[in-house]
Amino acid sequence: MDRRNQAFSRRRVLCAAGAAIALTAVGQPTQVGTITRSRSADLGAWERAELAEQAIVERHVRSLWGLPQRRLGALVWPADLAERAFGRWCYWWQAHLLDCAVDAAHRARTPGRIDRVVALALGIRTRNVTGWTNRYYDDMAWLVLALERAERLLDIRFDDAVGDLRAALIDGWNPDVGAVPWRSGDGYYNTPAIGPTGIAMARLGELSRAGELADFIDTRLRDAGSGLIHDGVHEPSGRVDRTVHTYCQGVTIGLEAELALRTGKSGHRYRAAALVAAVGNRLTAGGVIAAAAGNDSGLFMGILARYLAEAALSLGNTTAADIVHASARAAWANRAEVDGLPLFGADWNRPVAVPEHPGTFLQLADASAASSANLSRDLSVQLSGWMLLEADYRLTAAGR
Repeated sequence: MDRRNQAFSRRRVLCAAGAAIALTAVGQPTQVGTITRSRSADLGAWERAELAEQAIVERHVRSLWGLPQRRLGALVWPADLAERAFGRWCYWWQAHLLDCAVDAAHRARTPGRIDRVVALALGIRTRNVTGWTNRYYDDMAWLVLALERAERLLDIRFDDAVGDLRAALIDGWNPDVGAVPWRSGDGYYNTPAIGPTGIAMARLGELSRAGELADFIDTRLRDAGSGLIHDGVHEPSGRVDRTVHTYCQGVTIGLEAELALRTGKSGHRYRAAALVAAVGNRLTAGGVIAAAAGNDSGLFMGILARYLAEAALSLGNTTAADIVHASARAAWANRAEVDGLPLFGADWNRPVAVPEHPGTFLQLADASAASSANLSRDLSVQLSGWMLLEADYRLTAAGR
């Protein structure tokens, strides 16, 4: 299937945006359904993934500015007026929403799911205004991974999107450092950009570059004591930001697993296994992936789960599979429900907080009602839950 991107001029896009904002401003905000504690339900992995998908589609996914075949995810739920008009742009959250939509369409291909993948991709392209690319290499890496999977798994292509993004990532390569920076013109070389760029390079046939990126992380950013991966390094000073994030471990595991599979080199398999073990020892509680906060960090847990599942599937790593399964059980058991659909927290080991009175409605204007660390309005937190349950399904379907 070859889905062609319809051209939209910048002027037409901006006019549509202005009209949408004007229409949104006179609309009435919607109320949220009743938030309750989850009902015990013995559902299989497929059903849990299905409900997570349905929850995000119903709460977050909406038309972009009234344009045909263009959709995006509102960044918070319930959305205020600016969010409903997509006044705030978060490229990488939308890339992960697209990747989750690819997961769902690959799990159970239907015309509706295929159309959703197309509409989300075109929504990203339209809202980004200037093209598929931007100046952040982590953003572009996340998007090319989603688009490459749409092409490989679903046979959905978007003209030169993958090629444009691949070229932009290669253009960002600094041969003196041996890596790509966080963003164009920046001297910070961080795992969240290098890891997904490496995975993309491996999947797009650039194995030598992918190997260099894996070596950069291993030699410059791996902590000798814990075995975990630091966030990044500033060049030319060489000062390392030693912050440890779960998603840095995830993309590094994914890169090493990809290289182990494609090159057959035992060193990559060993690195992946060692990092999985370190994650299990230091970044889980009761076998469940460590909690994050809301906003951007809400995606960190799900990204780790995605690439743990990749390591379990491609390398047969049972520890990785065990972490995904334990996290999925915990996230599901501790969810809240709104109108029968799951609402996940940023800590999968703790029950999502619910209002003291079950009949209380969470009003759009009352953000404080959703301020609990376990009850996030952020799309990022809900995407992590969906990503986790799709990963759990893939492992279950493969008998892992």
